[in-house]
Amino acid sequence: MSFVDTLRQWDEAVTCVDRQDLAEAYRIFLSIQEPNSKICFDIGCLHLLNQDLDAAEKAFDCSIRKDEHLAVAFFQRGITFYKKQRYEESLGDFQRAFKALRGNQLIDYKALGLRYILYACDVLHNMALVEAQLGNWEKAQENLVKALDYKTEAKLNTIDRALQSTLKQKLFKLVEFPSKLLFKPNKNYVAELEKKDYLGKAKVVASVVPQDDFSGFAPLQPQVEDGPTCPKEPEVLRALEGEPHTVLFEFVPETSDELAVVPGNIVFVLQKGADNWASVIFNERRGLVPYNYLERLEISLASKQNEGTQVPQRRERPTRPERKTGVTQWSSVDQDEQSPDNSYIVKVRFTFTFTISVPPESPYTALIEKISKKLNVPAKQITLSLTPEADEQSVINANTKMESVWSRAKDRHITLWCKTTEQTDGKPHSEIHLVALHSYESSNPEDLNFQQGDEITLLSRVNQDWLEGQCNGNTGIFPAAFVQEVPVNGQ
Repeated sequence: MSFVDTLRQWDEAVTCVDRQDLAEAYRIFLSIQEPNSKICFDIGCLHLLNQDLDAAEKAFDCSIRKDEHLAVAFFQRGITFYKKQRYEESLGDFQRAFKALRGNQLIDYKALGLRYILYACDVLHNMALVEAQLGNWEKAQENLVKALDYKTEAKLNTIDRALQSTLKQKLFKLVEFPSKLLFKPNKNYVAELEKKDYLGKAKVVASVVPQDDFSGFAPLQPQVEDGPTCPKEPEVLRALEGEPHTVLFEFVPETSDELAVVPGNIVFVLQKGADNWASVIFNERRGLVPYNYLERLEISLASKQNEGTQVPQRRERPTRPERKTGVTQWSSVDQDEQSPDNSYIVKVRFTFTFTISVPPESPYTALIEKISKKLNVPAKQITLSLTPEADEQSVINANTKMESVWSRAKDRHITLWCKTTEQTDGKPHSEIHLVALHSYESSNPEDLNFQQGDEITLLSRVNQDWLEGQCNGNTGIFPAAFVQEVPVNGQ
């Protein structure tokens, strides 16, 4: 089924729900051959409306498999498990939904086509209710007290009433998702379903050719003698970021970070991952597309002008590359850290995350020297460990047998944790602070909004264009061009 057909049926199904024709909506949804995560979520909501909990569970399972970062799907499946009295599984899903919020007060799904805001305090409220069902009243109270840190004014009374109930060891009401709210397809895509003829048919007004009834468009003819034999390379193409590629096959996205494209589209590849996924720009939107669906495009028009017209050979559509974690893991090694294929890639988790490369079977001194140089901190002040908690068994030092450390690497990748002993003003010595040069506002739930002049703590570098940081208690990603690094002391 093509992307256009899927889009059309999806739009028809949600229109039926708006008309209260749930049976027809359900029939249309089930006829979609390759539903994406949002469509699976919609199907699960319809099953919940019909109180078919087993079918709802399967639909939400499918939605989560296709997009492991869809917090609202975990929230809905947690509600489904709660209604089936499978409290342990319900608690696990609510915890996953809270983790997907990444410390933010809420996620507004309006930008993704769902008019719903998932509040962190609502997730914690439901976690507390499940703990109460399990008889863990103290944990229930702890979750509700934690919910007060994420509350909004509208949610304060609900949390207060729930707290009063836990003090009396009485159950309280579950916060439920309004199941008639569904993900809707992108309105810009839907608008393109109906083809429009904006120009109409050309009409001959005057012609030097007698009885001319030509109704098309003729190419422009040279106006001067000895003019250029071929057009110049467009400046706009040379100015665009990334490498131009032609889309060979239609690609239907299954997760929110993938991009829908059809044959003939021109995309600009920003980065290609080792797993055969490419980060591209198309119509001012960024997303992931399988690289084997693309073909590099030569921008120069001169070379194409003299080529004979050739009938393209039909090619088989390639298989979709696998994505083990739901997102492509781009290598975050700095440009000056690029290494041969046989080197080890070490991801170091500090107050922010960075990556270094070291030769195979490197000794401890070589490893700590690189990390010391990266953090600008003396090696003697750095503690490395194999786990977040630096205990006696996980700490790596000069006495550690590095063979046992490198043996933990998978595909020559290993993650280590790092702490420093020296601190300044209660903060790690090498913590990086940024100041906002411009205000940044985005409706995307994973983005970090801030105002000009705000101070931001850097957490990690996503790539050369995007950073992850914390500001005003919120965590998210933002464009690197909007900020500037400042010393920790602010001087």
